[in-house]
Amino acid sequence: MDTTTVQAVAIDGSVAPDLSIIGLVLHADIIVKLVILMLLAASFWSWTIIFEKLMRFARLRSQAEKFEDAFWSGGSLEDLFDRVGSRPDHPMAAVFAAAMTEWRRAVKRGVAIADEKLRAGLQQRIGQAMQVTVDRELERLERYLGFLATVGSTAPFIGLFGTVWGIMNSFQAIALSKNTSLAVVAPGIAEALFATAIGLIAAIPAVVAYNKLSADLDRYGNRLEHFSAEFHSLLSRQLDEKQV
Repeated sequence: MDTTTVQAVAIDGSVAPDLSIIGLVLHADIIVKLVILMLLAASFWSWTIIFEKLMRFARLRSQAEKFEDAFWSGGSLEDLFDRVGSRPDHPMAAVFAAAMTEWRRAVKRGVAIADEKLRAGLQQRIGQAMQVTVDRELERLERYLGFLATVGSTAPFIGLFGTVWGIMNSFQAIALSKNTSLAVVAPGIAEALFATAIGLIAAIPAVVAYNKLSADLDRYGNRLEHFSAEFHSLLSRQLDEKQV
């Protein structure tokens, strides 16, 4: 007899259960299937978010460096604002554009900088415009990070639910067949362990990525805050030095 056939047949003559990954999924209980599909979908979406955020933060760092080089090059801020335009394509340029918009509005209205109250009001409006822009841009960058945190905290428990359900199926199989052999309980236990593994596969990258992306977001937020404070100080000095 062919050795392959011998290995594929149990001692009692029955075909051994398919314990491959595909076989486990196909022969799993409907609840376990739903758990596995849910975890796979969560893992796929998590990786989509991770790659998108990593590429976006890398792009933002590059854009911020180029913008800061142009900002501190000594050129005219008005010319830089004309190049940036009213629709900036990254947060640091958006903060700059918000401040310059308030500045130009004051210039067009002919606000007298010699008036201390008007000068203080203009400085306050510029500061508020930049702060609102910083908060709005950081909120956009933070979008979907909460999903990673949710997956990281809940996926192991969802996988554990699939594990418990698979073990329950194993005990039910024992009770119905009145047979405690490994062939009876192995499929249910394998399904249970597979659900746990999928839960960990979904959770671990989500937790690691959430921590890294949160740290990147904090650093970028601090960079925006520092730029905002420096630019506000620069405009304040210009208000003190010249008259509109």
